[in-house]
Amino acid sequence: MKLFLKKFTTKHNTAPFSKINLSEYKEAFIKTIELAHTEIDSIANNTETPTFQNTIEALDYAGEQLDRLSSIFFNLNSAETSDEMQKIAQEVSPLLTAFSNDIALNEDLFKRVKAVHDQKEHLTLTTEQATLLDKKFKGFSRNGALLSEEDKLKLREIDTELAKLKLTYGENVLAETNNYQLHITNEADLKGLPDGTKEIARSLAKSKDLEGWIFTLDFPSYLPFVTYVENRELRKEIAIAAGRKSFQNNEFDNQLNVKNIVALRHKRANLLGYASHSHFVLEERMAQDPEKVKSFLNDLLEKAKPAALKEFSELAAFAKEIDGIEQLQKWDGSFYAEKLKQKLFNLDDELLKPYFKLENVLNGAFIIAEKLFGIKFKEVFDLDKYHQDVTTYEVTDENNNFVAVFYADFFPRKGKRNGAWMTSYKPQYVKEGVNERPHVSIVCNFTPPSETKPSLLTFNEVTTLFHEFGHALHGMLADTIYPSLSGTSVYWDFVELPSQVMENWCYEPEALALFAKHYETHEVIPQHYVEKIKESASFLEGMATLRQLSFGILDLSYHAKVQEITDVKEFEKQAMAFANLYPDVAENCMSTSFSHIFQGGYSSGYYSYKWAEVLDADAFAYFQEKGIFNKDVATKFKENVLSKGGTELPMELYKKFRGQEPKVEALLKRAGLL
Repeated sequence: MKLFLKKFTTKHNTAPFSKINLSEYKEAFIKTIELAHTEIDSIANNTETPTFQNTIEALDYAGEQLDRLSSIFFNLNSAETSDEMQKIAQEVSPLLTAFSNDIALNEDLFKRVKAVHDQKEHLTLTTEQATLLDKKFKGFSRNGALLSEEDKLKLREIDTELAKLKLTYGENVLAETNNYQLHITNEADLKGLPDGTKEIARSLAKSKDLEGWIFTLDFPSYLPFVTYVENRELRKEIAIAAGRKSFQNNEFDNQLNVKNIVALRHKRANLLGYASHSHFVLEERMAQDPEKVKSFLNDLLEKAKPAALKEFSELAAFAKEIDGIEQLQKWDGSFYAEKLKQKLFNLDDELLKPYFKLENVLNGAFIIAEKLFGIKFKEVFDLDKYHQDVTTYEVTDENNNFVAVFYADFFPRKGKRNGAWMTSYKPQYVKEGVNERPHVSIVCNFTPPSETKPSLLTFNEVTTLFHEFGHALHGMLADTIYPSLSGTSVYWDFVELPSQVMENWCYEPEALALFAKHYETHEVIPQHYVEKIKESASFLEGMATLRQLSFGILDLSYHAKVQEITDVKEFEKQAMAFANLYPDVAENCMSTSFSHIFQGGYSSGYYSYKWAEVLDADAFAYFQEKGIFNKDVATKFKENVLSKGGTELPMELYKKFRGQEPKVEALLKRAGLL
């Protein structure tokens, strides 16, 4: 427990993972919450006149040990969890919610913050300081500081309940993912499946003392299965299993959790004076309100839907022509899309994978970052890590100054949730003249190495790695004064710009030549493959766009107006009816495992992926115009976007980089939807 009460004595003050004892977490949380309370009380009870320094700035630096402990604990709860850890999470979450509420509802503290805010016009503040002052004031006003005592109590109850529900929701999804396996003993059933995937499935079966092959709902296992296996019944079985996660009326069912989370979010928003949860959330986004988001999504829908319908009918006709399929089902989509792609472009993932050895791709991301932003990555072996799969790097600039610690964790395992994400173990900020550098991590679930082959990535996994690496650059290149404005602490519809813009380099011959080399022959990826990758980039883009838009519209349907949801499945069906290409599957419901909006931070914000695509297409068009490794454009991007965090309004930062507001045409052109 003492471990968390002071600065770590490790190199770069990194987390001493191997010294952390699970049994000490709860006591450490209690103690660091007490310490943070003491710091907050000393600010609230200060008898001096409130100033920016003794109130706003002091508040931003308060609770440093608690923040550090929380980031370590909850990051590990996602990447390396256990039953015991999940139990601790359930116990400490209410304590943290209560602490947050203690601050948000502390009248003496709010009076001091308000006193500084009231004299804002007469203070000489930098742009960053003015932003921090607004953020702190809104942090109180948007979290109940102006409520009556009775309503403050109601808010506390809602927040405590929501924290528990979101945790339970995530645990249920993880349990359902882990509880399913498809065990196959007849090799003929795997016709069409690539050897590499088969080998990994055999290793998994062996590790469980079983004959044959085992497939799971982890993406590197699930996706190749539904993409390549010719046995339609087996594709159907695993696809239905994936779609019914936490929708099986068992102990891991999330239907009631969905209803309760939505109801409590609405109740909270109304209590704070907002028409809906979406109105509350979007006030602090580039998009500003639900109407603007709806209009943005509908505008894209108008362009994408005709293309999606045309693509779907072509796919259905193709499936009928080659296999006599009368009705295309959800478990047919990836399979026939892959076959059609091979026919049209003579290109498939199995042809490309030998050129995308994981280590080479990661190194490629490092080289591109060096060319653009002047930073170097060096693997080091003297930093503690939480699992043997994790690799650790020191990041330095052109003058050899230390920039960041970077952790990479790439393969699926039992205690790790599905998907890919970037996170931080320590933010960047400046305190007492010292520029504290960040510790950033990317976590993915890629195809692991087998007994005979290294980890070879699909092209989709390549873009995923670059995506998360873009988030990591946003964290690593942060250069702000205050921790709460640093790195990825930006509006959620701006946070995807650095990640999505990085994906563009994966399609450029000049960039691919740096890392796309055959793992055995070291031959650079042939130019005709690169041309095919570019050509196929907008393959079935109408369908993909329609799918993304349907998720954004489902999210808004739950959160943009107050309503009674009696049946989660029925509600989802109505909300997404406009996007239905395939027949409905009665056993499936997306909402019960839509973790982005019910467990993560994307509620009322799922649209932001598309919003950021407009930004990234427009931003990359600027790179293309000047040269994809143009140092001037890269420096503008680094100085106005990557290093600035949330210190200014996103649109102002974007205009400083680009010289203009983004144009939606850049996205439509790239997607082939113009």
